[in-house]
Parts: sequence; C-alpha cells; structure tokens
Amino acid sequence: MTVTDKSDKACETQTESADAHVADAHRQNETLSAGASAGHLQLVSRATQAKEAALASLFFVCAFIAVVAVGAIFVFVAVKAWPIVTEVGLKNFLTGMKWSVANEQYGIVPFVVGSFVVTIGALVIGAPLAVLTAVFLAEIATKRVRGIVRPAVELLAGIPSVVYGFFGVVIVTPIVAKIFGGVGFGPLTAWIILAIMIVPTIATLSEDALNSIPMGIREASFAMGATQWQTIYKVVLPAAKIGIIDAVILGMGRAIGETMAVLMVVGNAPQMFKGIAKPIATLTSQIVLDMGYASGVHRTALFGMAAILFLISMGLVGLVRLLSRSGGGERS
Repeated sequence: MTVTDKSDKACETQTESADAHVADAHRQNETLSAGASAGHLQLVSRATQAKEAALASLFFVCAFIAVVAVGAIFVFVAVKAWPIVTEVGLKNFLTGMKWSVANEQYGIVPFVVGSFVVTIGALVIGAPLAVLTAVFLAEIATKRVRGIVRPAVELLAGIPSVVYGFFGVVIVTPIVAKIFGGVGFGPLTAWIILAIMIVPTIATLSEDALNSIPMGIREASFAMGATQWQTIYKVVLPAAKIGIIDAVILGMGRAIGETMAVLMVVGNAPQMFKGIAKPIATLTSQIVLDMGYASGVHRTALFGMAAILFLISMGLVGLVRLLSRSGGGERS
C-alpha cells in the first residue's frame, strides 16, 4: 500500500467518523426536538388547552348571560304589559291623548311626545358640543391640554344623575323661570341638563372615530396645500362620519332612557307639549312617579310604557348596527 493510498484511507476514515458524529448529533437533535415537542404538546394538551377551554367556556357563559338577561327582561315586560292590550286595547293605549288614572284613561301619546321633545332638544344642544369637543381633543389639543380636558369630560359620565337633577333644580330652573316665566320646570331645563349628560358618550365615541382615521389621509391633505381647518372639515370629519353618527344615536339612547334627572326638572305634567318652559312628562318619569302605588290596569299600563321604551331602545341599537354596516366593509 502506497503513502497515497494510506492517506486516502485515513481521509475516508475521518470522513466516515465525521459523518457518524453528524448523524449522532442529528439524532440527538431529533431526540431533543421530539422531547421538546412532546413536552410542548403535553403542556398544551394538559394545561394550556384546558386553561384555554376553561376561559372560552367562561367567555361563552358571560355572553350567554347577557343574551339571556336581555331576553328575560323583554319577556318579563311583555308578559306584564300584555293585559293592557286585552283590557284597554292597543289602539287606545298607543293613540290615546289623555292619561287619567281616576277615569281609567291610559293614552300614552303625551308621554311619547314628551320623551322625544326632551331627547331631540338635548341632542340639538349636546351633539354639536360633544362633537366639537371630540374634534378639539383628537385634532387640535396638545398632549398637555388633552390630559386636562379628557378626564374632565370623562368625569361628566361618572356624576350621578341625581346630582344633575339637583343642579337643574337649584341653578337652571330659576334662570329659566326668570327669562321665560312660570316655575322654570319644563323641556328647556331638561334639554340643558340632558345635553350636559350626553356629552361624555358622544364625545368619547366621536374621538375614537376620529382617531381611527389613518394619519396618511391628513398628511395627503396637508401635502395638497390644505390648512388644518380645511383638513378637519373636508377630510377628517367626512371620513369619520359614520362613527360620529353612531355616537350621536347612542347619545340619543342615553337621553331617552334617562330617568332621575328628567324626573326632577321636567315638571311631570301629563299633558301635550305647549312650550319650552311649560311642564310636560316623559315615559320614564311617569313610570317612576306611578309605579309606587299603581295596581291593576294602571300597573299594567306602566309596564306597557316600559315595553314601548324597550322597543325604542331596540330600534336605536338596530339603527346603529345598520349604519355601521352601511359605513363600509372595513368596519365589519
């Protein structure tokens, strides 16, 4: 055997040895990987998967409770309100112009009109205030100013409604009485109080809608020579239009369902709307006033009014869903 053959033989031996080491290392890696995978799968199958399944069940139960609660309340109100259909008649109940418990007259038209008068007036005052506040917070305010204004706006949502009612009775009512005469209780006082109360709802949701607009849209507007006001008015606000409309509708739901503050300032007279400073009554305020002593058909009529409020709320939520879906597929 020559020196060259020995050298080739040694090289082959070294190569085979190296290959053997590589194969051993590969097998070890496969073993480790298999062990790690087995451990991971074991962890997922026994702990993580069980935890995720438990959390999924918990979330499902929470969502199911919410759905059941809505359905149970609707069924309860509908069952309690059904006798008004058989004893008074649905037409008389929905189209009646007079509410007189002594004469067994249970027409709710004055309350429905009063509820919408109070709600629409509050939206006319409160919606522009809230939307402009949202524009200021989202587009104009500095970080420092935003840090002061936003908590103040959010704090309005945390004030109990009875405090708003006291504010309306003590501060707003005398001013309204001095300007328009009367005792100061009526739609105008309710408009002012409700306008303040719905500002946090509309402002917060409108600000979220404005912040969801991509910054590139603003930059493109600035690049074309538009000023900040032109960008806000012609670009940002139209782009966030659907979200702002949703916020206003939800604010409307907040206003039409408010009870305590309206009860304290609206005057609670079961009559048709006669002026902005004349007392009226709403569905919510009349229910609270009468529920303590009502019985028989009277109590049934109050449940019927609650059912009407429920249907109005369902209609507003449905309208929000419809507008959200028509606003573009990117939101769905």
